[in-house]
Amino acid sequence: MDIKKIYMNADALLKGHFKLSSGNHSEYYLQSAKVLENPKTAKMLAEELAKQIRSYGLEIDTVCSPAIGGLIAGFALADALGCRYIFTERVEGRMTLRRGFEVQKGERIIICEDIITTGGSAMEAAFEVERLGAEVVAFAALANRGFCRREGSSLDRKPNCKLPNNKPLFALADFDFPMYSPQECPMCKSGSEAVKPGSRGN
Repeated sequence: MDIKKIYMNADALLKGHFKLSSGNHSEYYLQSAKVLENPKTAKMLAEELAKQIRSYGLEIDTVCSPAIGGLIAGFALADALGCRYIFTERVEGRMTLRRGFEVQKGERIIICEDIITTGGSAMEAAFEVERLGAEVVAFAALANRGFCRREGSSLDRKPNCKLPNNKPLFALADFDFPMYSPQECPMCKSGSEAVKPGSRGN
């Protein structure tokens, strides 16, 4: 399965000058929502991800996603794995499990995002369900931005990866694009203005 081609065909691999949520700038931006707007594609990608997880031998009780980006990917993965699905959301700046969702002591959870960059949001969700007694056994995403090392990848883990070393990350492909601080961004130095994805129809 050529994941990069799927993203390109869906106009979900954007090229320009983008300001990312981290504050850094990049020439490329992944817009997974454009891929996941097609339910058949979402199901196909989730089933491929589920194959990786099953072949690893993990037992999963529940998939949990941090809202909002991971919602569709996480739900599709839960369907592919045949397990329960829940999500966390930020309340006053803290990732929280609400809407009547509960976890049990020792419940085996995989945290699923659409895209893993450094893994910050995924870790916030993991901390919340583990605080309530569950056990996070792995992380998953459709796309890995290359900061964290996924199972089967030749890329090395980078220092700013926030995911734990002792729990696997499953993803369908690495999208290892350069990122720059605003002060070091060559596009800014050439006079280009960074666009925050979503603010101009992206």
